[in-house]
Amino acid sequence: PRSVWSGNYLQTPINYRCLRADVSSVNECLFVACWAGSAGKVSRFQGWRFQGGREVRSKPVPGRRFQVGAGFQIGSKEEREEFSGRRLDSLLKPLKMEHNAVAQSFSGSFPMLTAILLVACAIFFAAYVSYGRWLECLLDVDSNRPTPAHSDYDGVDRVPAQREVLLGHHFSSIAGAGPVVGPVIAVLAFGWLPALVWVILGSVFIGGVHDYLCLIASIRHKARSVAELAKEFISPLSYRLFLLFIWLSLVYVLVVFADLTAATFTMDGAVTTSSLLYIVLALAFGVSVYRFKYSVRNASLVIVPLVFAGIWLGQELPLRAEYLPWHFLGDAKNTWLVVLIVYCFIASTTPVWILLQPRDYLSSYLLYVAVLVGFIGIVFGSHPVQYPAFQVWHAAALGPLVPLLFITVACGACSGFHSLVASGTTSKQLNKETDARFIGYGGMLLEGVVAVIAIASVAMLGAGDPLTREQPLAVYASGMGAFAGVVGVPQHIGYSFGLLALSTFILTTLDTATRLARYVFEEFFSLRGTAMRYLSTAASLALPAVVVFLEFKDASGQAIPAWKAIWPVFGATNQLLAALALLVITVWLAKAGKNFWISALPLAFMAVMTLWALAQLVVGYGLSLIGGIAVFLLLLALVLFIDSARRLCRLSQEKSGAV
Repeated sequence: PRSVWSGNYLQTPINYRCLRADVSSVNECLFVACWAGSAGKVSRFQGWRFQGGREVRSKPVPGRRFQVGAGFQIGSKEEREEFSGRRLDSLLKPLKMEHNAVAQSFSGSFPMLTAILLVACAIFFAAYVSYGRWLECLLDVDSNRPTPAHSDYDGVDRVPAQREVLLGHHFSSIAGAGPVVGPVIAVLAFGWLPALVWVILGSVFIGGVHDYLCLIASIRHKARSVAELAKEFISPLSYRLFLLFIWLSLVYVLVVFADLTAATFTMDGAVTTSSLLYIVLALAFGVSVYRFKYSVRNASLVIVPLVFAGIWLGQELPLRAEYLPWHFLGDAKNTWLVVLIVYCFIASTTPVWILLQPRDYLSSYLLYVAVLVGFIGIVFGSHPVQYPAFQVWHAAALGPLVPLLFITVACGACSGFHSLVASGTTSKQLNKETDARFIGYGGMLLEGVVAVIAIASVAMLGAGDPLTREQPLAVYASGMGAFAGVVGVPQHIGYSFGLLALSTFILTTLDTATRLARYVFEEFFSLRGTAMRYLSTAASLALPAVVVFLEFKDASGQAIPAWKAIWPVFGATNQLLAALALLVITVWLAKAGKNFWISALPLAFMAVMTLWALAQLVVGYGLSLIGGIAVFLLLLALVLFIDSARRLCRLSQEKSGAV
């Protein structure tokens, strides 16, 4: 079991019983157990019961017990190299081990990984009850005040949704792969402690406040976007620049997440099958509820089990790109990229009740199960914390911890993309104002839990574990496989479930980002009508459709995926967007006579970190594509900050004159 065998050395004494006698030595029994944890990084077997330090190679006897003691190393160097990286089911298949768990904890102490998760969840719950409630009172939230979903109902974008359904949409849209990819990258570079502290404090005091205030501000102004609020509370110039900045940010989102999804579909055909079946089931759910008037409860009783059955079906019928009747550019990943671009166009132009709302509602069940499996697996799995709590102040792959930690870990702590979702689609579907804390603030804290689980997936690995060199999605999925094993689910099923949960969130993010890009494009050029909807969508997808097929190389000249090349500027853009959204909210609160420090302090922190990071990108990348984008964003942000500062000064002077 990974809870004991993870890492380079055995962590605790434990008893096993060999049930079959058709292996050559005790060493082979032990090798299977050791590999289950971390590819067999062990070196010597010290005796049947480790007594006297004498090596014993007797043939195992069925039913006889042998003990593996803490600190011993098993197998020779040649054996380690032979078995390293091979799947357990390919090794000594006749052998079966029975785990008798003499000792599951570390010398009787409370498992560190369990403590980390429980403390984080306790802080998030306390923040939701106390700080979230205080924010609600500060903003005079009233459940009787009509929301734009009712006052401006149009049957396409403005449709009231039950808060559980809307939470599914909101969370699936804001999460994507963000709360997994960012934390995994940060932990591997800097250690798990800095990432954990930022996720907890960022979710409570910055990200949660950012999401909740953007949602409230939008519904108080006819569900208008943050950019439109900038026009009203700052200036028309800021409005135009903000729209341009938002549109570019959404293009980055589409490039990064389309590339990640295509890579996932290429890597695991089982996930592809499950994801496509999931979309079909979402369509069936939407039609049954909104057209045939089935209750959400009855439709859920039928459709939700089918979603999970789709995971099993994916294992049985994996779909690969080469099986399709067409094959683009001779590459499986390119095929899926084309399919995803077409999907984004179709999904983002249909009414929200057909696919967006039902798909996001169903994905919420995947989310809840993923969080539950992760929670149970961490709490009861007794997984050791083996990765260093702190690595270095300056990581070769990323740069200095400050400010790049706060740029790398965006979703899961604070993300500007959330402001676009909150003021773009969620505000148009909010049933009543009191649902905003549950969806806006609660959704951010829930994303924080996902980020903590992603951090745990890395923390339980040894520093030299081969998984640390895999893609972040594979690391997370492997962690979910280990956590699922605690509740009796086969590890390969848990692995596929982890990838499916991520791919559904990413598909939602792709749809939502395309829809939001359409809104921004239409707003910038004042376009209206059905024909303009399709034109705006096509224009918004044109640039991502080109960039995802470009070849990128790192500093050493090695080819790297598009998402990895874009990630540095994507993170900086995302966090700068959060700072600019907080800037607009601060001006709104100041003009309304509210306590604007609740957004001004997070604004100051995010502005300093993002501008600092952009300056480092300019220095590090020079005149390259990434460096040029960083220069443009830096100048754009400075203009917006200066324009907003002038507006705040005028507000202060107006108040002084009134007094």
